[in-house]
Amino acid sequence: MIKKCLFPAAGYGTRFLPATKAMPKEMLPVVNKPLIQYGVEEALDAGLTEISIVTGRGKRALEDHFDISYELENQIKGTDKEKYLVGIRKLLDECSFSYTRQTEMKGLGHAILTGRPLIGDEPFAVVLADDLCVNLEGDGVLTQMVKLYEQYRCTIVAIQEVDPQETNKYGVISGELIADDLYRVRNMVEKPAPEDAPSNLAIIGRYILTPDIFELIKQTEPGKGGEIQITDALMKQAKNGCVIAYKFKGQRFDCGGAEGYIEATNFCFENFYKTGKAY
Repeated sequence: MIKKCLFPAAGYGTRFLPATKAMPKEMLPVVNKPLIQYGVEEALDAGLTEISIVTGRGKRALEDHFDISYELENQIKGTDKEKYLVGIRKLLDECSFSYTRQTEMKGLGHAILTGRPLIGDEPFAVVLADDLCVNLEGDGVLTQMVKLYEQYRCTIVAIQEVDPQETNKYGVISGELIADDLYRVRNMVEKPAPEDAPSNLAIIGRYILTPDIFELIKQTEPGKGGEIQITDALMKQAKNGCVIAYKFKGQRFDCGGAEGYIEATNFCFENFYKTGKAY
């Protein structure tokens, strides 16, 4: 039912300067794999095989990563180093990759709209690669959300509880609890001050969107920070009862900043690399 996953990856990664001055933040390695590879693996596990990436200037490394490197592969052929490429080869064999460029940074809503030619008129997932999500005890976050979409057939956003003093970093929802960990969204505010936040339930970088979102984004005026916010477009859907928020099972690491990135690296080293599951 859902086969396409969009990765907005044109941002500057300013929270990780100077490392991201010449390298895409999505290519920052968590142990021995770049952030975006973790996201594509999560998408493939959920059955999403058509990967669309919105890039920008200085992001050529993303395209090179999801491609064959004949010289490198020939150099390590027949050695024990071949095992390090098993994971990326699986992605190249089972996924297709398409790209388009966002020439101006006008917010997440604009980035998603830029990906419209790659997505077409069908439901799709969105992954923000600097949110690394893992679940050691069951399905990955996107798999959980795809199963919910098969039941509800509407837009779904992933949420988690955050410190009430940090609501100004997120889109924040409030709504009606309709099942365990599942809310029908009634209100949604982009980066509210703590005293203005409708709750402490924050949207993180996993979405499943229905295709009408594109026209809603086109009708959305610039909001917080002068950017076209996906939150504002989603609120238009929510007014019709068409947005569900899901408190997912698993852990999320904010790898757009140093603290979350280090936590993710330590976690992945202990749970994946040392156990031989990192390749």
